[in-house]
Amino acid sequence: MTQNLDKPCGQLLLRTLAMPGDTNTNGDIFGGWIMSQMDIAGGIRAQEIAQGPIVTVAVDSMKFIKPVQVGDVVCCYGSVIRLGTTSVALKLEVWIRPRQCHDGDSGPRYKVTEAAFTYVAIDENGAKRMIPRP
Repeated sequence: MTQNLDKPCGQLLLRTLAMPGDTNTNGDIFGGWIMSQMDIAGGIRAQEIAQGPIVTVAVDSMKFIKPVQVGDVVCCYGSVIRLGTTSVALKLEVWIRPRQCHDGDSGPRYKVTEAAFTYVAIDENGAKRMIPRP
């Protein structure tokens, strides 16, 4: 995965607020919470692509770059890096707008994590199924 420090890669998939209940013992936002937000965002996109149910099968190259603080606006961006017969891999990035920033979309932001998530399309019985092609 290439590192773009200037702007997010892909489309905005999810935007939420880091809350006090999501902190670890250091007072930072728990990495597992960030990872779950990425999986939710990626899952929504993968389900759209697969046109039906999907499951997460792998997370590769997870990197935590900077901590997230309570009140930060957490934005998850994603793009397809591989589309297979039954699976789709997405590059997901989380960028934040710090809580002290009130400049809206023009304010500072920075990347806090990235990873590749792989999802598999499943049928009603949980078996792999083909992803429809246009």
